[in-house]
Amino acid sequence: PIVESAWMSLHNWSFLAPGRQYVGLGNYRELLHDSRFWNALRNTVIFTAAVVPAQLILGLALANGLVRNNLLNRIFRSIFFFPVIGSLATMAIVWKFLLDPDIGLLSRIFTDLGFPQTGVLQSTTYALPAVIVVSVWKNVGFTMVILLAALQGVPEVLYEAAAIDGARPWARFRYVTLPSLRQALLFSSVICVIASLQLFDQVYVMTSGGPLFHTETLVTYMYKVGFQDYRSGYAAALAWVLFLLIMTVSVVQLRFFRYRDVD
Repeated sequence: PIVESAWMSLHNWSFLAPGRQYVGLGNYRELLHDSRFWNALRNTVIFTAAVVPAQLILGLALANGLVRNNLLNRIFRSIFFFPVIGSLATMAIVWKFLLDPDIGLLSRIFTDLGFPQTGVLQSTTYALPAVIVVSVWKNVGFTMVILLAALQGVPEVLYEAAAIDGARPWARFRYVTLPSLRQALLFSSVICVIASLQLFDQVYVMTSGGPLFHTETLVTYMYKVGFQDYRSGYAAALAWVLFLLIMTVSVVQLRFFRYRDVD
């Protein structure tokens, strides 16, 4: 399938048509002049740049605050992890109702606070931030669990040695906790970036890429090109651009978090 998709991206072809027309890199050249592609790429990058740091920081804060294994902390861990269990589409439907301008509870609260009455998801200003908030809320529990497991594996003797040397709490966190979480942070960040760059379910359910394409992402655009316009070759080119983007970002992350002998 990977080789077939690469070969397909070099053709002007629809799966409804019997033949293929070889165009070489024509689909990729067309991408350079496609304003909807650049808009989708911009939205995807903004979404990823906002979600990944927020999810890592909040996940680390929750893991650090709930690291002690007592009953109350176990209850809060379950509460924060609960959204991860549900599917993205299901949670997106719930939030779509909550933000509905006519019947939504949160929409009514926002209106009382002075926000526009047109609705968050119908606003070109607030639609993408709303999708970002829902994504962080949905997935922060996953990051919390990964980092919590790593935190519980840090030897207590390291903290004791740092305390004996006079290290304050922030110094212990910076020089003991963070280096010990290098591999867990790498795993969490890579998974989070890949999931963010492949954003589809929430946008498709909550906004369908609107309003005025302000929440359209690379995957939603690829879906529309491939399964609504039936331009399979062009959609395959979009898929390969997304693959190269994910691979490039993942390589950069692997180099950033790589282990050094001096660490």
